[in-house]
Amino acid sequence: MLFSILSGGNLQSAITSLLLLIPVVVLALSVHETAHGYVAWKCGDPTAYNLGRLTLNPIKHLDPAGTLCMIVFGFGWAKPVPINTRYFRNPKRGMALSAIAGPLSNVILGAISAVFYGFFYALFYYALVNGTTQFVLNCIRILWTLAGLSATVNFTFAVFNMIPVPPFDGSRIALAFLPAKTYFGIMKYEREIMFGILIVMLVLSRFGISPFGWAADKLTDLIYYPTAEGFLNLFF
Repeated sequence: MLFSILSGGNLQSAITSLLLLIPVVVLALSVHETAHGYVAWKCGDPTAYNLGRLTLNPIKHLDPAGTLCMIVFGFGWAKPVPINTRYFRNPKRGMALSAIAGPLSNVILGAISAVFYGFFYALFYYALVNGTTQFVLNCIRILWTLAGLSATVNFTFAVFNMIPVPPFDGSRIALAFLPAKTYFGIMKYEREIMFGILIVMLVLSRFGISPFGWAADKLTDLIYYPTAEGFLNLFF
Protein backbone atom coordinates (compact mmCIF):
# COMPACT_ATOMS: atom_id res chain seq x y z
CA MET A 1 0.00 0.00 0.00
CA LEU A 2 2.81 2.38 0.88
CA PHE A 3 4.49 1.74 -2.46
CA SER A 4 1.32 2.57 -4.40
CA ILE A 5 0.99 5.84 -2.49
CA LEU A 6 4.60 6.84 -3.13
CA SER A 7 4.37 5.92 -6.82
CA GLY A 8 1.73 8.59 -7.39
CA GLY A 9 4.37 11.14 -8.38
CA ASN A 10 3.12 14.01 -6.21
CA LEU A 11 5.32 14.12 -3.10
CA GLN A 12 3.04 16.43 -1.10
CA SER A 13 0.01 14.28 -1.84
CA ALA A 14 1.96 11.13 -0.97
CA ILE A 15 3.06 12.54 2.40
CA THR A 16 -0.50 13.62 3.22
CA SER A 17 -1.87 10.19 2.30
CA LEU A 18 0.79 8.46 4.38
CA LEU A 19 0.02 10.59 7.44
CA LEU A 20 -3.67 9.83 7.03
CA LEU A 21 -3.01 6.13 6.45
CA ILE A 22 -1.44 5.54 9.86
CA PRO A 23 -4.49 6.45 12.01
CA VAL A 24 -6.77 4.64 9.55
CA VAL A 25 -4.76 1.42 9.95
CA VAL A 26 -4.62 1.82 13.73
CA LEU A 27 -8.41 2.27 13.94
CA ALA A 28 -9.13 -0.65 11.59
CA LEU A 29 -6.96 -3.04 13.60
CA SER A 30 -8.35 -1.83 16.94
CA VAL A 31 -11.99 -2.14 15.83
CA HIS A 32 -11.29 -5.62 14.48
CA GLU A 33 -9.82 -6.97 17.70
CA THR A 34 -12.37 -5.23 19.92
CA ALA A 35 -15.16 -6.88 17.92
CA HIS A 36 -13.58 -10.31 18.46
CA GLY A 37 -13.37 -9.77 22.20
CA TYR A 38 -16.85 -8.26 22.52
CA VAL A 39 -18.62 -11.14 20.77
CA ALA A 40 -16.56 -13.70 22.73
CA TRP A 41 -17.63 -11.91 25.92
CA LYS A 42 -21.28 -12.01 24.85
CA CYS A 43 -20.89 -15.73 24.11
CA GLY A 44 -19.68 -16.33 27.67
CA ASP A 45 -15.90 -15.90 27.53
CA PRO A 46 -14.73 -13.05 29.84
CA THR A 47 -11.02 -13.44 28.98
CA ALA A 48 -10.73 -10.41 26.69
CA TYR A 49 -12.90 -8.35 29.03
CA ASN A 50 -10.76 -9.21 32.05
CA LEU A 51 -7.59 -8.30 30.14
CA GLY A 52 -8.94 -4.89 29.14
CA ARG A 53 -9.14 -5.75 25.43
CA LEU A 54 -12.70 -4.45 24.94
CA THR A 55 -11.39 -1.01 24.07
CA LEU A 56 -10.43 1.00 21.00
CA ASN A 57 -7.19 2.02 22.71
CA PRO A 58 -4.64 0.94 20.05
CA ILE A 59 -1.93 0.29 22.65
CA LYS A 60 -3.93 -2.73 23.79
CA HIS A 61 -4.20 -4.24 20.32
CA LEU A 62 -1.39 -3.30 17.96
CA ASP A 63 1.37 -5.67 16.94
CA PRO A 64 4.32 -3.58 15.66
CA ALA A 65 5.23 -5.97 12.82
CA GLY A 66 1.61 -6.50 11.78
CA THR A 67 0.86 -2.78 11.77
CA LEU A 68 3.97 -2.04 9.70
CA CYS A 69 3.03 -4.73 7.19
CA MET A 70 -0.47 -3.26 6.92
CA ILE A 71 0.96 0.18 6.11
CA VAL A 72 3.68 -1.00 3.72
CA PHE A 73 2.13 -4.01 1.99
CA GLY A 74 -1.60 -3.53 2.53
CA PHE A 75 -2.09 -6.65 4.66
CA GLY A 76 -1.25 -7.23 8.29
CA TRP A 77 -2.48 -8.24 11.71
CA ALA A 78 -2.99 -7.06 15.28
CA LYS A 79 -2.24 -8.73 18.60
CA PRO A 80 -4.82 -11.56 18.75
CA VAL A 81 -7.51 -11.29 21.39
CA PRO A 82 -7.18 -14.30 23.71
CA ILE A 83 -10.22 -16.56 23.62
CA ASN A 84 -10.81 -19.46 26.00
CA THR A 85 -13.15 -21.93 24.31
CA ARG A 86 -13.87 -23.68 27.63
CA TYR A 87 -16.27 -20.85 28.46
CA PHE A 88 -18.38 -21.51 25.35
CA ARG A 89 -21.33 -23.87 25.57
CA ASN A 90 -20.51 -24.87 22.00
CA PRO A 91 -16.76 -24.21 21.45
CA LYS A 92 -16.77 -24.36 17.64
CA ARG A 93 -19.88 -22.16 17.38
CA GLY A 94 -18.43 -19.68 19.87
CA MET A 95 -15.15 -19.54 17.96
CA ALA A 96 -16.96 -19.06 14.64
CA LEU A 97 -19.11 -16.20 15.94
CA SER A 98 -16.12 -14.52 17.60
CA ALA A 99 -14.08 -14.94 14.42
CA ILE A 100 -16.64 -13.48 12.01
CA ALA A 101 -17.11 -10.45 14.26
CA GLY A 102 -13.68 -9.04 13.35
CA PRO A 103 -14.00 -9.03 9.54
CA LEU A 104 -17.65 -8.00 9.79
CA SER A 105 -16.71 -4.95 11.85
CA ASN A 106 -14.23 -3.96 9.14
CA VAL A 107 -16.80 -4.48 6.40
CA ILE A 108 -19.23 -2.18 8.23
CA LEU A 109 -16.56 0.45 8.84
CA GLY A 110 -15.40 0.13 5.22
CA ALA A 111 -18.93 0.56 3.89
CA ILE A 112 -19.53 3.66 6.01
CA SER A 113 -16.18 5.06 4.86
CA ALA A 114 -17.05 4.38 1.20
CA VAL A 115 -20.30 6.34 1.60
CA PHE A 116 -18.36 9.30 3.01
CA TYR A 117 -15.82 8.85 0.21
CA GLY A 118 -18.57 9.43 -2.34
CA PHE A 119 -20.05 12.28 -0.33
CA PHE A 120 -16.77 14.21 -0.05
CA TYR A 121 -16.08 13.64 -3.75
CA ALA A 122 -19.37 15.31 -4.63
CA LEU A 123 -18.88 18.01 -2.00
CA PHE A 124 -15.42 18.82 -3.37
CA TYR A 125 -16.70 19.46 -6.87
CA TYR A 126 -19.70 21.36 -5.58
CA ALA A 127 -17.36 23.61 -3.60
CA LEU A 128 -15.02 23.94 -6.59
CA VAL A 129 -17.81 25.04 -8.93
CA ASN A 130 -19.12 27.54 -6.39
CA GLY A 131 -15.78 29.26 -5.91
CA THR A 132 -14.97 28.12 -2.38
CA THR A 133 -11.65 29.20 -0.89
CA GLN A 134 -8.56 27.05 -1.37
CA PHE A 135 -8.39 26.35 2.36
CA VAL A 136 -11.88 24.84 2.36
CA LEU A 137 -11.08 22.84 -0.78
CA ASN A 138 -7.95 21.45 0.87
CA CYS A 139 -9.91 20.47 3.99
CA ILE A 140 -12.52 18.65 1.90
CA ARG A 141 -9.79 16.96 -0.13
CA ILE A 142 -8.17 15.66 3.08
CA LEU A 143 -11.50 14.28 4.30
CA TRP A 144 -12.09 12.76 0.85
CA THR A 145 -8.67 11.06 0.95
CA LEU A 146 -9.18 9.92 4.54
CA ALA A 147 -12.52 8.31 3.73
CA GLY A 148 -11.08 6.56 0.67
CA LEU A 149 -8.13 5.18 2.60
CA SER A 150 -10.42 4.02 5.40
CA ALA A 151 -12.67 2.16 2.97
CA THR A 152 -9.75 0.45 1.23
CA VAL A 153 -7.90 -0.47 4.42
CA ASN A 154 -10.96 -1.89 6.16
CA PHE A 155 -12.10 -3.91 3.16
CA THR A 156 -8.55 -5.20 2.64
CA PHE A 157 -8.26 -6.25 6.27
CA ALA A 158 -11.67 -7.96 6.14
CA VAL A 159 -10.87 -9.92 2.97
CA PHE A 160 -7.37 -10.83 4.20
CA ASN A 161 -8.73 -12.23 7.44
CA MET A 162 -11.34 -14.33 5.67
CA ILE A 163 -8.66 -16.65 4.23
CA PRO A 164 -10.09 -20.07 5.21
CA VAL A 165 -6.90 -21.45 6.76
CA PRO A 166 -5.48 -21.04 10.28
CA PRO A 167 -4.79 -18.68 11.94
CA PHE A 168 -7.05 -16.36 9.95
CA ASP A 169 -10.61 -15.71 11.02
CA GLY A 170 -12.01 -17.48 7.98
CA SER A 171 -10.64 -20.79 9.23
CA ARG A 172 -12.75 -20.57 12.41
CA ILE A 173 -15.81 -20.44 10.17
CA ALA A 174 -14.80 -22.80 7.36
CA LEU A 175 -13.43 -25.48 9.70
CA ALA A 176 -16.29 -25.24 12.22
CA PHE A 177 -18.10 -27.98 10.30
CA LEU A 178 -15.30 -30.49 10.81
CA PRO A 179 -15.18 -32.98 13.69
CA ALA A 180 -13.65 -31.46 16.84
CA LYS A 181 -10.55 -33.70 16.71
CA THR A 182 -9.81 -32.71 13.11
CA TYR A 183 -10.61 -29.05 13.77
CA PHE A 184 -8.22 -28.63 16.68
CA GLY A 185 -5.64 -30.86 14.97
CA ILE A 186 -5.42 -28.41 12.05
CA MET A 187 -5.33 -25.43 14.40
CA LYS A 188 -2.08 -26.72 15.89
CA TYR A 189 -0.25 -25.72 12.72
CA GLU A 190 -1.59 -22.19 12.44
CA ARG A 191 1.82 -20.53 12.95
CA GLU A 192 3.45 -22.55 10.18
CA ILE A 193 0.55 -21.90 7.82
CA MET A 194 0.58 -18.18 8.54
CA PHE A 195 4.31 -18.03 7.89
CA GLY A 196 3.79 -19.69 4.50
CA ILE A 197 0.92 -17.36 3.58
CA LEU A 198 2.98 -14.28 4.47
CA ILE A 199 5.88 -15.45 2.30
CA VAL A 200 3.52 -15.91 -0.64
CA MET A 201 1.98 -12.47 -0.09
CA LEU A 202 5.37 -10.78 0.18
CA VAL A 203 6.47 -12.39 -3.08
CA LEU A 204 3.26 -11.31 -4.81
CA SER A 205 3.61 -7.75 -3.50
CA ARG A 206 7.17 -7.67 -4.86
CA PHE A 207 5.67 -8.06 -8.34
CA GLY A 208 2.88 -5.57 -7.70
CA ILE A 209 0.21 -8.26 -7.29
CA SER A 210 -2.27 -7.60 -4.50
CA PRO A 211 -5.39 -9.80 -4.64
CA PHE A 212 -6.69 -8.38 -1.38
CA GLY A 213 -6.13 -4.81 -2.52
CA TRP A 214 -7.92 -5.60 -5.79
CA ALA A 215 -10.90 -7.04 -3.91
CA ALA A 216 -10.95 -4.06 -1.55
CA ASP A 217 -10.94 -1.61 -4.47
CA LYS A 218 -13.88 -3.44 -6.08
CA LEU A 219 -15.88 -3.36 -2.85
CA THR A 220 -15.09 0.33 -2.37
CA ASP A 221 -16.11 1.19 -5.95
CA LEU A 222 -19.35 -0.74 -5.53
CA ILE A 223 -20.45 1.77 -2.90
CA TYR A 224 -18.39 4.81 -3.85
CA TYR A 225 -19.58 5.41 -7.42
CA PRO A 226 -23.36 5.24 -6.87
CA THR A 227 -23.00 7.30 -3.68
CA ALA A 228 -20.96 9.97 -5.45
CA GLU A 229 -23.42 10.06 -8.34
CA GLY A 230 -26.33 10.36 -5.96
CA PHE A 231 -24.83 13.28 -4.08
CA LEU A 232 -23.77 15.00 -7.32
CA ASN A 233 -27.36 14.81 -8.53
CA LEU A 234 -28.51 16.18 -5.17
CA PHE A 235 -26.04 19.09 -5.20
CA PHE A 236 -26.50 20.03 -8.86
